[in-house]
Amino acid sequence: MSSAMLSENDKDHPRHYLRDQGFADYTPEDHATWATLARRQRDVLRGRICDSFPEGLDALGISDEGIPDFRVMNARLREATGWEVVAVPGLVPDITFFTLLAERKFPAGYWIRKPEQIDYIEEPDIFHDVFGHVPLIMQQVYADYLEAYGNAGLAAARHGTLHRLARLYWYTVEFGLARTEQGLRIVGAGIASSPSETVFSLESESPNRVGFDLGRVMGTNYRIDDFQETYFVLDSPDAWPALDLEQLIPLWRELDRERDLSPADLLESDVILHRGDGGYHAAKRDAA
Repeated sequence: MSSAMLSENDKDHPRHYLRDQGFADYTPEDHATWATLARRQRDVLRGRICDSFPEGLDALGISDEGIPDFRVMNARLREATGWEVVAVPGLVPDITFFTLLAERKFPAGYWIRKPEQIDYIEEPDIFHDVFGHVPLIMQQVYADYLEAYGNAGLAAARHGTLHRLARLYWYTVEFGLARTEQGLRIVGAGIASSPSETVFSLESESPNRVGFDLGRVMGTNYRIDDFQETYFVLDSPDAWPALDLEQLIPLWRELDRERDLSPADLLESDVILHRGDGGYHAAKRDAA
């Protein structure tokens, strides 16, 4: 199912959500907010993010000076991987999101948080969506993974297993880590756009860090309200999982016969890179 298969009157058709970025409408305050966020995050990411991330920032011209113009950025992105960033007003329906990814279009909010929201916002803004996500789309293997994820999401919608694809996205695209010769590095945008989780994900004794396994990830619930209790680690920054529907559909059926795992669970079959002590979340529970 792509936008070509959706009727233009269908409420999930991308045309109902796509907007012009309105680059000229950003205020000096908006650009200053971006600059504050980008400079701070570049500093904290140094030595903690996979090498392809800063390379992607530079290749796309995503600077610390102000909000990037999608028109300029997209010319470089299309040439490199055939992708483009499209402006949307906020979160879009699942089918719309998967359809856009399957068509190599990444939906990004075009608004930016207010200065008083520098440290936290509930809904992703342009800084999270563009600074956090887009640099890795310059990497062909990651770009292909996102397209495959979009197609898998459309299939999951037909099979009633969208929650499993949501978990996969959460634990890879948003909060993934990867092994490198220099040690663990960040590949997830949710971490890459958060200074506090950047440090927590790699350096805290609290969370588990577990080798990535596709079925394990799709069977595991996640936290949306705090730091993660478990981070899944790819074998390398290039080791994004293959999403072959002939393998996924039987795996979904198998998972439906098993209990869901909690975010902190560890299994005997896990490749445990770090067994967390759970101290962070235990302290929060005790204080509640």
